[in-house]
Amino acid sequence: MQKHWYIIYTKPKCEKKVAALLTKRKIENFCPINRTRITQFRRSKIVYEPLFNSYVFAYVYENEIKILKNTEHVLNMVYWKGSPAIVQSEEIEEIKAFVSDHENIKLERSEINLNSEAFLVERPAYAIDGNVVMIKNKSVKINLPSLGFTLIAEMEGESVIGREVTFGNTQFSLQ
Repeated sequence: MQKHWYIIYTKPKCEKKVAALLTKRKIENFCPINRTRITQFRRSKIVYEPLFNSYVFAYVYENEIKILKNTEHVLNMVYWKGSPAIVQSEEIEEIKAFVSDHENIKLERSEINLNSEAFLVERPAYAIDGNVVMIKNKSVKINLPSLGFTLIAEMEGESVIGREVTFGNTQFSLQ
């Protein structure tokens, strides 16, 4: 039996609380936080919000799922075809890298396909671990097929051309 990343469905606005409770129980978890810059009255401040509303990821054995369900503020697990949905470790690592490198990330729904193959959308596009990362002008996109989302971040300042971009363990020099 091995550990997998599972998706926990929480009550609205309780993602950080659930992550803190799981950490207190020494259960490895991940609640991706999006940094959003807000400008009001010539002042800007950064707001930290969960990237996925009502979702927290937990890295546990299958027999520990009951513990997750009994945690305060947890409604249920996310299921796919009658069993708890498993997220690939590579996708979790890509989300961690994307969240740490970018702010003002937007989510788009995409088609859920667990056996997705990489494909080129248009140039320049780069494939990483079966997911498409599209880099065009000032925006960066990464597809997460097992979650059914695409993460989109706008780069500030100049174009991404001529810069080095890192996703997970892969580094690109864009030309």
